[in-house]
Amino acid sequence: MINLGRDYAGSAFAIREAEKNTPIPAYNGNSLLGWPEYQEANIAIVFGTLFCLPHRLVEGTYDIQCYQTPQEAHDCYRQNLDAYLRLADQHPEKFRLLHSKPELNEHLSQWQSHQEQTWEVNPPVGIVVLMEGADGIREPAEVEQWFAWGVRIIGPAWAATRYCGGTHEPGPLTKAGYALLDHMAELGMVLDISHMDHLSARQSLDHYAGQVIASHSNAEALIPGIPSNRHLKDETIRQLVERDGVMGIVPLNGFLDWEWRNHGGRETISLEKYIDQIDYICQIAGDTSHVGIGTDFDGGYGVESVPYEVETIADLPKMIPHLEKRGYNQEDIERILNGNWLRILDNNLPTS
Repeated sequence: MINLGRDYAGSAFAIREAEKNTPIPAYNGNSLLGWPEYQEANIAIVFGTLFCLPHRLVEGTYDIQCYQTPQEAHDCYRQNLDAYLRLADQHPEKFRLLHSKPELNEHLSQWQSHQEQTWEVNPPVGIVVLMEGADGIREPAEVEQWFAWGVRIIGPAWAATRYCGGTHEPGPLTKAGYALLDHMAELGMVLDISHMDHLSARQSLDHYAGQVIASHSNAEALIPGIPSNRHLKDETIRQLVERDGVMGIVPLNGFLDWEWRNHGGRETISLEKYIDQIDYICQIAGDTSHVGIGTDFDGGYGVESVPYEVETIADLPKMIPHLEKRGYNQEDIERILNGNWLRILDNNLPTS
């Protein structure tokens, strides 16, 4: 919304048309998101990500948000949050921020009525705000301010931050990182270990007293040759399951087959490989209570880099027959599509 000027109140196809003769598709891929597509797939709730790029990792010449100092990071992340506030203010019939359990319950009630055809208009999409990379928090105690502003989930890392190691930049939790987790726990916030280094993720699972998730991570064991610490090792997945966490699986081709381009390109990557990841987590857990959808859509890639059955987010329901073919029953499928994430929100959003 900020870097590319995308209007998600419109359709994914309108966004693609507007960007057709610009450098954006080559830079970020063609959009997978739009409000009509959310409606088509019955997407009731998304995690709305706050993210800014460390200046040291800026590549190319495209003008994007980035930061070098804690204050610049703070300002950048605040601009992200303001973008969601504007989206909900300008399009209240299409988007709604969800900060509390009563707001969640009211929102789900409207969606249930819509499914039963007693709610005539399409309900808004609910947004729960997630901070990805915690450098925007200038010091650990400032978590309280971000909580007051509506942030409910924090992932301390993208790349390394001053709080812990991250993707491509390994390292442990720092002293400030432990303090950050303690302040988060006092507020009942959800900790997201996606993008944390293997070591700092395990340290967090050992230390954090509150709810832990991995919002968008895959099982490293199913991605031979991936040259980074981006995904979760089996022992981390087991520990996440033991903590009653949920792991959102990413349908990005490179996270399903690292060599997908050399293996024939997009037309060789089916949603079956996405279900492989989901099934792997279920086999480790011994049930279907710890895995969900974590698309990361429009998070740096587009339709060119997802399984060939997926043209937009509207196509996510195409995963259902694949799950049925594997023997998952209706109750299992509902947990994977929504129930597990709803459990996390219901148990952890504040009561007022």
